Amino acid sequence: MKIEVLQEDITTLAVDAIVNAANKTLRGGGGVDGAIHRAGGKDILEECKQIGGCETGEAVITTAGKMPARHIIHTVGPIWNGGGQDEERLLKNCYANSLRLAVDHDLQTIAFPNIGTGVYGFPKDRAARIAVETVEPFINEEPSIEKVLFICFDQENYDLYAELLHG
Repeated sequence: MKIEVLQEDITTLAVDAIVNAANKTLRGGGGVDGAIHRAGGKDILEECKQIGGCETGEAVITTAGKMPARHIIHTVGPIWNGGGQDEERLLKNCYANSLRLAVDHDLQTIAFPNIGTGVYGFPKDRAARIAVETVEPFINEEPSIEKVLFICFDQENYDLYAELLHG
């Protein structure tokens, strides 16, 4: 299968790219973002400073520093405000723009965290559905992407993705 769900630490994966659920400043923060910046080292922060920032739903790419992955794709998820501020479209854009960046850089394996479901408060079930519904058709149309991993930190997210992918 081209899509798998794993309960792992995303910073330990030897893939072409891991996706960082970043904030707009790209300067590190809590959750996945903080873990990636800590594991990758200061070079990532320096690259992010040169980029300058990233808007919600967009994506940028850096090296992965000291991590086994080759690159980090930083994307900024929407802050959940009840669903009336285009949050679903913006979250979909996070996945689609990250995948386009992977294709543009000839990356075949990519690992996504559960974007937006931490401090940004996106409902986990809706976020998982959007992720799968965005990634599946993209990789079916784009043969250069060989594997997409959904990396879940907690059991709740793992179960949501497993149900969507395997029934």
